[in-house]
Amino acid sequence: MMSDSLKKVLGGEGFSALSAATGAEARKLIENSVVHLVLLDIRLPDMDGLDLLKVIKEFEPDIPILVMTAYSDVTVAVNAMKKGASDYIQKPFELDEFKFIVHKTLEDSRLKSELTTLRRARGAEHTEIVGNSPKMRALKELINVVAETPRTPVLVVGESGTGKELVATAIHRASDRRDSPLVKINVSAIPENLLESEFFGYKKGAFTDAKENKKGLFELAHGGTLFLDEVGEMQLSLQPKLLRFLETQTFNPIGGVKEIKVDVRVITATNQDLSLLVSEGRFRDDLYYRLKVMVIEVPPLRDRAEDIPELIGLFLSMANKELRKNVRTVSKEAQNILMNYNWPGNVRELKNVIERAIILSNSDELLVENLPMELVGGEEVPGGKGLKKISEVERDHIKKVLHHTSGNKSEAAKILGISRSTLFEKIRRYEME
Repeated sequence: MMSDSLKKVLGGEGFSALSAATGAEARKLIENSVVHLVLLDIRLPDMDGLDLLKVIKEFEPDIPILVMTAYSDVTVAVNAMKKGASDYIQKPFELDEFKFIVHKTLEDSRLKSELTTLRRARGAEHTEIVGNSPKMRALKELINVVAETPRTPVLVVGESGTGKELVATAIHRASDRRDSPLVKINVSAIPENLLESEFFGYKKGAFTDAKENKKGLFELAHGGTLFLDEVGEMQLSLQPKLLRFLETQTFNPIGGVKEIKVDVRVITATNQDLSLLVSEGRFRDDLYYRLKVMVIEVPPLRDRAEDIPELIGLFLSMANKELRKNVRTVSKEAQNILMNYNWPGNVRELKNVIERAIILSNSDELLVENLPMELVGGEEVPGGKGLKKISEVERDHIKKVLHHTSGNKSEAAKILGISRSTLFEKIRRYEME
């Protein structure tokens, strides 16, 4: 069969391919697997290919679809593209042509996904900095001053959970770069051996798996802002390359011989003492001095307790929307506890506590009994007194929804209000296969 032959070809290109003999089989595969590209023959034994295309786009609109059609069906193929297909290829075709179109379609889809993510990051709800305390007013004023500088590096420092990423977002949105990409990356979340290629991209043939050119984050952020979180975790071998970029705004992709020049403002963030890392030989002093041209310090939540009520209101609204609850108020006793807690995890900890409390609440008011034991006095024992961690509650809820849908992951994702890929990741994380 042609599908078996194409599976072998795709396997040789490093892809994992699935095949279906009918439209019904294809639909079942797509519903229960993470699929990055569909190769769709217009003529199927059990249904019209255009009908299957419509079905696929209804429950997974972002999957790129490459239509395969005979020469005489070009008009049909063009019609398929109008209905959402990414491209088409005429049969019979050369394998080199087939490989090229597959790679191109996947790369176009990747770039489209990245741009969509960037736009969502720019336009996401609740990205504004909340708080009207003196410290937060001073912070907002400094952000506006820094935003007016065109390319000056900014170093955002503060304890974990204080909102350093929000500061970077605010600088970008207040600057003339607001209509260009804001690209974010957590340095500590990327394996060391992949970080350089993520930063600078690579050229085809630069290494074994480099089958096509790939743009790095610096190039994707052209005209906009690049935010590097946890910059203190950057390996020493990569630090000179970041320094060179800050000084010249140029870089070389891996395997490239021609320098690429871009216009990017770099904002970095850390919860570590970079001067201490310098003294320990773990961070270059010349890079440190280049990054700290402008330093913005984000205050911990314990130093601006007057902002807590406004933050509680925000997180109540967010959690109610996400969890489909209707918790409207916080009892006076619970409010006092939240106001007087030291918040070592800062704003992030407060957000998690409110989310957890809403999950456990059975009324329209958040009560003391909904709060973790460490807030009300005493240590919480996992599972003690019927209380569960947020992860346990989430896992149990996902199990119930999957049972309700008889294992249909597409339907479960719709009910949960998350994407199928996110659901697959949670199933893997909670070992629910």
